[in-house]
Amino acid sequence: MYSQSSNFSITRTLIACLAVYGVYRGMRFLWLKDARNRACSKAITGYRKWTKREISKYTGQTEDTPILIALKGKVYDVSAGRGFYGPGSAYNVFAGRDASRLLATQSFDDGITEEEILAPIDRLDDLSEDDMQSLDSYVGLYSVKYRLVGELVEP
Repeated sequence: MYSQSSNFSITRTLIACLAVYGVYRGMRFLWLKDARNRACSKAITGYRKWTKREISKYTGQTEDTPILIALKGKVYDVSAGRGFYGPGSAYNVFAGRDASRLLATQSFDDGITEEEILAPIDRLDDLSEDDMQSLDSYVGLYSVKYRLVGELVEP
């Protein structure tokens, strides 16, 4: 009735359908998670100037508090990535601060300090070319994935 090649075709079609369904389920999960993250945080509206002290208040400590990160003088609302940047997550150390140097050098520290808030904005002029390329990659990613809400300025 069926030849061996038609059984093979049916099997390939079934595997392809299962793979497509798996991708759909994964994307749906991520989309719903992203929608929940956006819904539970108060949105930062407009574009404005931010000081380091002001962004330090936006670390996502409560579900409705936005999460801000500064990179190369630009401030991004990364609340959609609460699973990455929220309290207790792996990258929470970057939340509420100028994370330029940390991301460029792939460094983790114990979190923002008063000394860091009071220091001038890091000019990053001593970073290596590789570190700057790494940082530029992050800026590209953030500018596509997250909303730009302002620029980092001195008080």
